[in-house]
Amino acid sequence: MTSQPQAMDIIQRGTDEILLEKDLQDKLGSGKPLRIKAGFDPTAPDLHLGHTVLINKLRQFQDLGHEVLFLIGDFTGMIGDPTGKSATRPPLTRDEVIENARSYEQQIFKILDPEKTLVMFNSSWMNEMSPADLIELAAKHTVARMLERDDFSKRYKSGQSISIHEFLYPLIQGYDSVAMKADVELGGTDQKFNLLVGRQLQETYGQKPQVVITMPILEGLDGVQKMSKSLGNYIGISEAPDDMFGKLMSISDDLMWRYFELLSFRPMAEIEQFRQEVSAGKNPRDIKFLLCEEIIERFHDRDAAVRARDNFIARFQQGAMPDDMPEVELKTDGTSIAIANLLKEAGLVKSTSEALRMIKQGAVKIDGEKLTDAKFVIKPGTQHVYQVGKRRFARITII
Repeated sequence: MTSQPQAMDIIQRGTDEILLEKDLQDKLGSGKPLRIKAGFDPTAPDLHLGHTVLINKLRQFQDLGHEVLFLIGDFTGMIGDPTGKSATRPPLTRDEVIENARSYEQQIFKILDPEKTLVMFNSSWMNEMSPADLIELAAKHTVARMLERDDFSKRYKSGQSISIHEFLYPLIQGYDSVAMKADVELGGTDQKFNLLVGRQLQETYGQKPQVVITMPILEGLDGVQKMSKSLGNYIGISEAPDDMFGKLMSISDDLMWRYFELLSFRPMAEIEQFRQEVSAGKNPRDIKFLLCEEIIERFHDRDAAVRARDNFIARFQQGAMPDDMPEVELKTDGTSIAIANLLKEAGLVKSTSEALRMIKQGAVKIDGEKLTDAKFVIKPGTQHVYQVGKRRFARITII
């Protein structure tokens, strides 16, 4: 049986903010299983490790004996959440929402316990809401409060349009908490305003306000920008084991600790022991192997993780990859860069013609994989290990 102080330590790990901690302690102290809500708009059906930061926290709540309410916002997904956007996000069609929702359900149970997870759709209560009900809901919040939200405020001050329906999004997300009788709601730091609307609406409807827990946004492979498919700095949870292993091994040694805290289920005391071992001289590569194996085992199986590790070692033994190599940052002003130009600017070759010749000879590798396409381009927001010949290596980040 986990004590309340131990439970708080587990819950606090990796969180950005808990509002309010005292409320959470009181709810945990009741001894009753709590209803833990997290909402996902089915706009991007393929989950990557950045998405799993929040889902991992849900799993920790399940392990502590609580019930997870995994809300697929099929109704709000057709509105389009403007959070963090400088313009209105296009709404999804009903067919797109349904297809993406199915994909979410298939993926989340690689982490969550199906027996302790209730998958819900907010259309089940929003489709029952009459126009009069919606007007009544809108009367419980003010325009002034809405304009406190950072993205709305910036757009209003700069003269950019804000559609009325965009104000409905945080209201409906907040009402979801009322309909679900949520005790705790989790979301990214960019969702804080919406989560607090839920807390306020619950009080208005006579419920005990939910505790709001915000989770940090995970940096991508470049260690700078958030993990994103559009930036190409992501690791999809459905990717092949070898691809996952290679990408994880490409992250910097400093970023490894961030990934351990937010993605690993190992106790923090064990991770701190790893830090001490590295400080004492242990090769950080060996510690990174443990992170790679844990994550691949979670989304595939143990045998796949071991094979991916062995394959990775075999590839780099052939190239005698050094433990230490130059770290290079190339600024491209947000545009992609041709491989020949990248190798020249990073100092791995003297000219683009030499780069093209080395590619033709099969002497260029990216993360241990031989490159054959001389027209290959690399997107900004990525980090990989580049090798030319047997002895020229660099870990290059494209900004």
